Amino acid sequence: MRTLLLYLATALAEIVGCYLPWLWLRQGAPVWLLLPAAASLALFAWLLTLHDTASGRVYAAYGGVYIGAAIAWLWAVDGVRPTAWDAAGAAVALAGMAIIAFQPR
Repeated sequence: MRTLLLYLATALAEIVGCYLPWLWLRQGAPVWLLLPAAASLALFAWLLTLHDTASGRVYAAYGGVYIGAAIAWLWAVDGVRPTAWDAAGAAVALAGMAIIAFQPR
């Protein structure tokens, strides 16, 4: 459970760190949003170091969680209901993440 929660926090930090500059560049939001964006991306990088396995394995497994979190963001923040294809793709990615992250040690 700790691993999954850590991956979710990592994904949220990355998404926020990328979303705020997107708001500034695409939606005309204030430039000061770049400051919390940079802090969020620094948090993202730090959170990746808290995993107890090799970095390449962490990055590979994290990708699956990121896809699931991005689809949830699509619905919660962008207001776009995911399609069945979105859900299926996220499920496949999360299954791949589980295989990588929870393999026998």
